[in-house]
Amino acid sequence: MTLCILTVHAHPDDEASKGAPTLAMYGRQGVRTVLVCCTGGEEGDLQNPHLREPGQPFHGLTPEQEKQVLAELRPLELQRSAEVIGFSEVVMLGYRDSGMPDSEANSHPDSFHMADLDESVGRLVQVIRAQRPQVIITYGDDQRGYPHPDHLKVHDISIPAFERAGDPSWYPELGEPWQPSKLYYSTWSKARLIAVHEGMLRIRGESPSDQAWLDRPGQDERITTKLDIGEYLWARTGSLKAHATQVDPTEPWWFGLDDQQLASVYPYEDWILARSLVGVPAEGDYEDDLFAGLREPARPGFGVSGGED
Repeated sequence: MTLCILTVHAHPDDEASKGAPTLAMYGRQGVRTVLVCCTGGEEGDLQNPHLREPGQPFHGLTPEQEKQVLAELRPLELQRSAEVIGFSEVVMLGYRDSGMPDSEANSHPDSFHMADLDESVGRLVQVIRAQRPQVIITYGDDQRGYPHPDHLKVHDISIPAFERAGDPSWYPELGEPWQPSKLYYSTWSKARLIAVHEGMLRIRGESPSDQAWLDRPGQDERITTKLDIGEYLWARTGSLKAHATQVDPTEPWWFGLDDQQLASVYPYEDWILARSLVGVPAEGDYEDDLFAGLREPARPGFGVSGGED
């Protein structure tokens, strides 16, 4: 059986900050890895002030010109990031960036936010049927911390796409049905936030995380899966830096600890198993593989469950 994992993201650069080491690890294991990016990131702003310095590509540009150049550069940055991570394939779903909540861009007719739900689910179903992944990664049902319209829409299309991809009565014109086996939500655990904060205080003597950030509500009690990706943190660092317009390479929030230091304080990526047709971990147990139940017999304590939404 050819193993395949498909991850759905809203914008170029999301693949770098959410799951890059995990996808790099599976790619190195010979798993086919597919990135679906729903928008082109057209509404992003320049986040790297160094690019406005003399001799840099954004020096002297007006805000309108910056937007135009950004729209041209972000697909190229995504390509470089995907090469760093090692994705087997990148698929653009073809929508326009919807912008931040309550912005004018939300109502753009080509925006992901305005897209008809069944039509956008169909686009994702077509990709799933073509790529035939056993595992899909998407955004969770609790996005109170960052309710971006495009991130919310990623979740909204992923749930029905998972269910409809294997149903021949849905979108019969969009390929032969294929039923994925597992659906995961990405999450940044509270344990990780605290470990990185404390690691920065210990190693650097300071941390960019303020109390409001540390007090954000966590979902640690929902985590079902912990992957040891300490050896693959280079993928996170390299892919983030590939998005040069979006990430300041001197920003301690991203790069306050090097890969070795980060691995020493928290060498894991955490996941929430939301749907499973092949079993779930026993209470109090963690999976250590997104393909658990697929490439080996289910361990004792696993039982079939539809997960939670």
